[in-house]
Amino acid sequence: MGIVLNGGTIVTAADLYQADVRIEGERIVAIGCNIKQPGDQAIDVDGCFLFPGGIDPHTHFDLPMGDFSTSDDFLSGTKAAVLGGTTTILDFATQFKGETLKEGLMNWHTKAKDKCYADYGFHMAITDWNDSIAQEMPELIREEGVPSFKLYMAYKNVLQVDDGALLQALRQAGEYGALVCVHCENGDIVYDLVHEHITQGKTAPKYHPLSRPPIVEEEATSRVITLAQLADAPLYIVHLTCSGALKAVNNAKLNGQEVYAETCPQYLLLDDSYYSAEGFNGAKYVISPPLRPVRNQEVLWAGLKNRVLDVVATDHCALNYQGQKDKGLNDFSKIPNGAAGVETRMGLLYTYGVLTGKLTLNDFVALTSTNAAKLFGLFPQKGTIAPGSDADLVVWDPRKSSVIRAADLHQQVDYTPYEGFKQTGQAIHVFLRGKQVVQDGQLKVDKPTGIYLSRKPFLKRKVG
Repeated sequence: MGIVLNGGTIVTAADLYQADVRIEGERIVAIGCNIKQPGDQAIDVDGCFLFPGGIDPHTHFDLPMGDFSTSDDFLSGTKAAVLGGTTTILDFATQFKGETLKEGLMNWHTKAKDKCYADYGFHMAITDWNDSIAQEMPELIREEGVPSFKLYMAYKNVLQVDDGALLQALRQAGEYGALVCVHCENGDIVYDLVHEHITQGKTAPKYHPLSRPPIVEEEATSRVITLAQLADAPLYIVHLTCSGALKAVNNAKLNGQEVYAETCPQYLLLDDSYYSAEGFNGAKYVISPPLRPVRNQEVLWAGLKNRVLDVVATDHCALNYQGQKDKGLNDFSKIPNGAAGVETRMGLLYTYGVLTGKLTLNDFVALTSTNAAKLFGLFPQKGTIAPGSDADLVVWDPRKSSVIRAADLHQQVDYTPYEGFKQTGQAIHVFLRGKQVVQDGQLKVDKPTGIYLSRKPFLKRKVG
């Protein structure tokens, strides 16, 4: 017995056409007309789009941040994800100083086990690089299905690594089939600028973006691209925010270098004027890199359209305004960095990208699902609608409309940076490997059914 979705319009990164989809077990088994078999359940999706399940390759669930953790754990975070149309997340397992990579990875397996409503995988964030850590990298790729690693050029004395470590990690990754993801901000300059502002009594949230200006991101982006070129290794830039960094990525691509980059809805839709919100409300938008002047938004949208930017992720890092953000009430440098977005990503990009003509429907699918699946070792199991692929399907009703309110969302956080934003379209039904997890916009399953995804090694592009 299978399930047939009747009357929808299938959208992939390449195609748009009307056809029925038949699911049997965990897979899509047929696409076409008159494919219903005796005993099948038929679901009418006339007037709706069928998207492959969204893939968010940048989340931080249950991440320790000093004496507390992010407010969304894997249970609440993945519940919000599937309700928004995202069926796969890739979280950053973090090796803290003194730990091996396997110890860090096992810590995250413990956090996520039996708690995920979406399928999930891990990148490995490296904060303590040495020869023994380098030797672990191929083991994680081959044995643990973790072919992507993250390093930070920011957060001096906490997460930041130096150029030597970056170069060595890039070389090791390039040799063994991994993709290195990098947070690009010059941490030394940021450290100095933060100290300068604080000593001058400039402690309000509005000084956060002034302590991390676009030039520190542009410089770090250009620098790590040079390191990747020296290492002859592919590179993935996370949460790119500004025109200077985008130009560096574009130039590298034009030179034939294998560089990929993501941005996030907050950089497409919010700007640095939010830091001047009344009272301490600007703290809600303290993220790193920070929101930029509004002129950068048009440049980023063009970067998505022109395929200089490859992915729209969220950097979902949920922190409550009360009890967490307010730890920096008298010092912006002590405001924990992060904001929530995993539940609203698909709706925002559809509403403000597709419906405004900035993106096509095919662009939308590529940016929210297909490109991430290809880059992170999941395609064609995930990221497309085709016979043999996992039946991760989103039935998107473009006739629905709503206003985003924190009170209506399922993220475990007391505000949303998108409060009051209008949204058109909704994920009314969501299927995860053939099982309907969302029905009529409501969670249908009683317990999490997501599984860990052991991913394939990264295949370097063959140029020429």
